[in-house]
Amino acid sequence: MTTLSVDLSGQVALVTGAGRGIGKAIAVRMAASGAAVAVNDIDADSAQRTAQELGGRARAFPADVSDPAAVEQMIAAVVREMGGLNILVNNAGIEYKTPILDTPIEEWQRTLAVNLSAAFYTCKAAGPIMRAAGSGVIVNIASIAGHNIPLPNRASYIASKAGLVGFTKECAREFAAFGVRVNAVCPGVIETEMTAESRSDASQVAKWLTDIPQGRLGQPDDIAGVVLFLCSDDARYLTGQAINVDGGKVML
Repeated sequence: MTTLSVDLSGQVALVTGAGRGIGKAIAVRMAASGAAVAVNDIDADSAQRTAQELGGRARAFPADVSDPAAVEQMIAAVVREMGGLNILVNNAGIEYKTPILDTPIEEWQRTLAVNLSAAFYTCKAAGPIMRAAGSGVIVNIASIAGHNIPLPNRASYIASKAGLVGFTKECAREFAAFGVRVNAVCPGVIETEMTAESRSDASQVAKWLTDIPQGRLGQPDDIAGVVLFLCSDDARYLTGQAINVDGGKVML
């Protein structure tokens, strides 16, 4: 299979939630394209393992991105230790499966903190750096759930991803003034650890496949390839978009 060839030499990319799954796949593609990759994950061991696998100029920056102070410290460390910040990929995310009436307040708050507020914190911290440079790229990993796709018992997840799509558009509007592009990628069902439990149900998988014209579930690299394109000069006229990467399940 031929993959997209992008030259990110001299670029520094921060990928959150890159210890596994989609985030790791994105980090791998960034490194393979020549970027120095700052690998973030709340799990320090996972972040370190990914960084070691990438080699080169990759470094681990473990932090809880739902903590604004930790985000500021992390981004300052990335700039100090890696020489700048050109690309930010907000990938960290969590998902609970609880009916609304049974959802604990703490679960709701934690989901919005990790899936939505964290992107605000990172963009607020990285924005001044990119503004000073006069360029930059931000990609937020949202979900087709942000486009009115029904997912039973996932109200907090749906709310957070819909919010992330809206935030992406407003961030793109404001950041365009200083040369920074902001887009979102909205995955469908991807074969990662997050979907492992649901994928263990054969009837659920069969239902998914019925609704996906391509007839297969997605792979982390399916998302990583689109993110890589969005970070390339070929996407220089793309901003404020929420791109569905779902095998055709959602056609807007």
